[in-house]
Amino acid sequence: MQALYDVPAPAKLNLFLHITGRRADGYHLLQSVFMLIDWQDHLNFELRADGQISREDLTTPLPANDLTVRAAQALQTLTGHLEGVHIGVHKAIPAQAGMGGGSSDAASCLLALNRLWRLNLPLATLCAVGEQLGADVPFFLHGRNAWVEGIGEKITPVDLPPARCVVVKPAAGLATEAIFSNSALKRDTETATILGFAANPYGFGHNDLQPVAQILCPGVGQALQWLGEHGLQGKMTGSGSAVFALLPPPAWLDSAPEVLANAPSGWQVRHCSNMDVHPLVGWATSDK
Repeated sequence: MQALYDVPAPAKLNLFLHITGRRADGYHLLQSVFMLIDWQDHLNFELRADGQISREDLTTPLPANDLTVRAAQALQTLTGHLEGVHIGVHKAIPAQAGMGGGSSDAASCLLALNRLWRLNLPLATLCAVGEQLGADVPFFLHGRNAWVEGIGEKITPVDLPPARCVVVKPAAGLATEAIFSNSALKRDTETATILGFAANPYGFGHNDLQPVAQILCPGVGQALQWLGEHGLQGKMTGSGSAVFALLPPPAWLDSAPEVLANAPSGWQVRHCSNMDVHPLVGWATSDK
């Protein structure tokens, strides 16, 4: 095998995000449900015999040492593998949106290189590498919609009904650290249960980061208002700035093309569907 092309890396939405406390080391304790959606990046991987790791940006320019490069470097260091790779990134998921695009790219990179380099590492080993790269990477490696707790390391798969949604990314993005370091952030939401969530999966909970995000980034509130003007109840995903709304019965879809086309300039708006599983489930050994 010399190359892998069009390797998908889907985004996620947080159906809710509660901050339930804070550890002594400063990390926040959370509860959330992560849902995979079909807004995806795609990556190409070409084998390099010289051991070098290089990257080509096929759409949006990325930082020199982005998560895909760091993932490849971490895997090469762990295994001592002598081959390298040239990575092409077709970026579609917006940055600073709370949709996990960078983490998803890193997870797909680990899974792809596990194949391309013929490493045959189990999923547990890839997850250990992923945890060092970012809190959301193990979720994408596990590849199933999940109830997430702790600082993001406790992952329990959940089944979700089919759903369609409108996802709106306003022009401005948000830095995660700016929200988590804000003194106004609510950090004491009561602990929830999976059973409580399962009774109303698309109407459960809230996002504790949203009030602070709306102060730091007016575009979040504007996007929520825009969804409301079209009869949709919006909620921010992750640390924002993207927001989303679950779509009601199919009658609304008749006007969806016109609504999406009339979004404010500079916004990215998509009609998305959720996914039962990540397209790469099964790419790692001991994949459970």
